Amino acid sequence: MPASPASASSQDSPTGRIAVPWARLGWRTLWRDLRAGELRLLMVAVTLAVAALTSVGFFADRLQGGLARDALQLLGGDAVVASDNPTPVAFVEQARALGLTGVTTLSFPTMGRAPDLQGGASRLVALKSVEPGYPLRGRLQVADAPQRPGIPTQSIPAQGEVWVDAPLLESLALQLGDFLLLGDTQLRITRIITLEPDRGAGFMNFAPRVMLNAMDLPATGLVQPASRITYRFAVAGTPDAVKRFTAWASAAAAEPGMRGVRVESLDSGRPEMRQTLDRAQKFLNLVALLAALLSAVAVALAARGFANEHLDAAALLRVLGQSQRT
Repeated sequence: MPASPASASSQDSPTGRIAVPWARLGWRTLWRDLRAGELRLLMVAVTLAVAALTSVGFFADRLQGGLARDALQLLGGDAVVASDNPTPVAFVEQARALGLTGVTTLSFPTMGRAPDLQGGASRLVALKSVEPGYPLRGRLQVADAPQRPGIPTQSIPAQGEVWVDAPLLESLALQLGDFLLLGDTQLRITRIITLEPDRGAGFMNFAPRVMLNAMDLPATGLVQPASRITYRFAVAGTPDAVKRFTAWASAAAAEPGMRGVRVESLDSGRPEMRQTLDRAQKFLNLVALLAALLSAVAVALAARGFANEHLDAAALLRVLGQSQRT
């Protein structure tokens, strides 16, 4: 019996090889699988894998940026020059030459006392004098009454006023509007500090905070030659300028005649912050690796199921004469 036209067109040699080109056969098979829905699971697995990796990467980047931003707030600026004596003029001039914004704060422990008419109780406090522009990073939050949520503010205590922690009012039996005796002067309590971004975790900072304007500090008479004062000159600006200032300040602080001066930054001066950031980065990298592994497993399982469903078709094509490459 003569071969039909269909069977004749399907063979190109006595061996019975299929005449359809491999690319055309591949597209036909792909289209058939798409219409049959066999590729849906594989496409969903790939989509979920890409979405998981993208989400984890985006979350890790945002979290890393947030940690770095919070670390700068804890530091009080992009870099800080801390010293036991007034900040050397050379550091201030160098910061100005590089276009950096600088703010100086003084902190030391002292005794705060209530007026005699209100009991005259005294309490160890952590006194801190600030100047306009403080803080360079983060926001100071204050409240106008105890037990009320803090409100961010860009101002500092006015002259003749102090801002205090709420526990100080309880220990001295004072209220907002009363006077607090500090050294040779008395200052009116006007706000309650609810959040101080650069407070730190030193032993002195566990005492109630008393914040006053730097213009009022000389009137207290508390700054004496033997006072345990910490001067902190914080700077903020562009990353390049901060990097240049940090390098210059670190070299200047290492000179033999420069004593009691140290430069604090995220990379050098505050190792606890650097360790925290490094640990967070390692954790985020581990999360990203775990997401990649889970995504790879999901794609592999979907691809394996898809391949198993085509084993019979592939075997049939081999029987009909298709090569392994095709």
